[in-house]
Amino acid sequence: LPGNTGPVATFSTWDYVVFAGLVLGAAAIGLFQAIRGRKDTSSQEFLLGGRQMTAVPVAMSLTASFMSGITVIGTPAEVYVYGIAFWLFGFSYAIMSTFSAEIFVPLFYRLGITSAYEYLEMRFNKVIRLVGTSMYIAQTVITGLDLWGVLVATGAVCIIYCTLGGLKAVIWTDVFQMAIMLAGFVAVITRGAVLQGGLTKIWEDARQGQRLEAFDFDPDPLRRHTFWTIVVGGSLMWTSIYAINQSQVQRYISCRTMTHAKLSLYVNMVGLWVTVTLAVLSGLTMYSIYKDCDPLSNKDVGASDQLLPYLVMDILSEFPGVPGLFVAAAYSGTLSTVSSSINALVAVTMEDFVKPVWTTITEQQVHWSNMALSVFFGVLCIGMAAVASLMGSILQAALSIFGMISGPLLGLYLLGMFFRCANSTGGLVGLVMGLMVTLWVGIGAQVYPPLLTKTKPLAVSTHGCIFNFTENLNTTNTPAPWTHALTEMTPAPKPMLADTWYSLSYLYFCPVGTLLTIIIGLVVSSGCKQRKIHPELFVRKSDFFCFSHCNDSSEVQYCAELHKGTTNPAFVSSEMELKEKN
Repeated sequence: LPGNTGPVATFSTWDYVVFAGLVLGAAAIGLFQAIRGRKDTSSQEFLLGGRQMTAVPVAMSLTASFMSGITVIGTPAEVYVYGIAFWLFGFSYAIMSTFSAEIFVPLFYRLGITSAYEYLEMRFNKVIRLVGTSMYIAQTVITGLDLWGVLVATGAVCIIYCTLGGLKAVIWTDVFQMAIMLAGFVAVITRGAVLQGGLTKIWEDARQGQRLEAFDFDPDPLRRHTFWTIVVGGSLMWTSIYAINQSQVQRYISCRTMTHAKLSLYVNMVGLWVTVTLAVLSGLTMYSIYKDCDPLSNKDVGASDQLLPYLVMDILSEFPGVPGLFVAAAYSGTLSTVSSSINALVAVTMEDFVKPVWTTITEQQVHWSNMALSVFFGVLCIGMAAVASLMGSILQAALSIFGMISGPLLGLYLLGMFFRCANSTGGLVGLVMGLMVTLWVGIGAQVYPPLLTKTKPLAVSTHGCIFNFTENLNTTNTPAPWTHALTEMTPAPKPMLADTWYSLSYLYFCPVGTLLTIIIGLVVSSGCKQRKIHPELFVRKSDFFCFSHCNDSSEVQYCAELHKGTTNPAFVSSEMELKEKN
């Protein structure tokens, strides 16, 4: 019976058919876009879809890009172990979307850039641009890649349509993959509700198991998840992902107007809300079914990442093809993440490394170089997936890495966008110092995991297990899977900082890096000679509420063109003028 654990069914023939069909369907969409746009081989078409994309497909692609296999499988397991506090990220998504749409989109869109890191050269210098690009490449190769087994097979398909179709193929394939991910969650929740007697019973089981205590207002920065760590720290972390990450920036600057670009982020916000809500409900469904027999404590699974696939085979195996749908959902998340990463890595490599060195490159050479780089980064992504498969649960690990690297980068952008007194020396010193501090605390946290009193995993039970091959314990506190293995290897005694500085919530890594970069950058810049900087490189009041702040007829006309025009300003504005160093 479901919920008693023990051996579960394996994939049937129909499951393999459904899985293969959905993956090939996603590939077919990408290849269709590649064939349809084969006559236009320009770099603008390959990397930015000709800058003629609309809001809704871009929004769904934005959502799918970071709703990876890590999220599909990791979030329900997070809720199963820690409760629904993860749902508070919905507030973070709202803050992030507003901040990105009203501050970063107007600036990047106005400048008509291809690589987000072009801005760093315009505002500071080429060295800082290359440092920022290198940090992005390192972060992307480390984080977005998981689920090794099937990724090798699907990765080859991904490389093909990324190489041939460019951004348009990636975006429209992401739309299809997003639908598959949501369908996988709905299948789990629906079947679980039928087995448990309705969503009300699932909710009641979660309440009795203390899984519904989300609003914890404890200000302790060492607590892993509280209202403050998620809303404050999580908002900045997700802003660093969506506002300056090339994978995301490349999508919204591909929109045909600024209105579409902004709208894509707000529609994406709704998509994130729907996805995290379904993921949380899947986690509560899992707890309701396994509340009396925890598969992790009962040794039926080896890590929390295996909980949701185990549940799927336990409750859905009698419906041929449905487990295949769920597995396709998980790997669709992985595929969308890898495809977006490949396209973004190609963009920054070409714009930030190849073109500045190879100044005589022709458009045809750019086209072939883009395709070659797509193959290279695709193979690299698949290779890194093998390494990631050895890391166990990496939901928190991935978000921690984003915070450690993106936090200082976000601080550098904010320093350049809001502070006219900041210069390249201050920016570089601030970035390096911020990165050193976040790496220090982040690596320390991995070596010396925080105490369970700070992470607070919730109680689980094995007293209802039929297939119980271990000592029958009525309640067992299950530590977070990503700290369990490290706890066993932790040397004694711990250093003085182990239970203080190294126990800082991983969601505060980003705010620490952001604030340090800004503060140190301003301090160092105060003693340096200032240079004249083009005013277009700063955030303007008209970026927020355009028509409310336009003061003269020319500015009103400019705002109207950005918001209602049919042509992206990159085609008509003089980008070279902005790059002049005064």
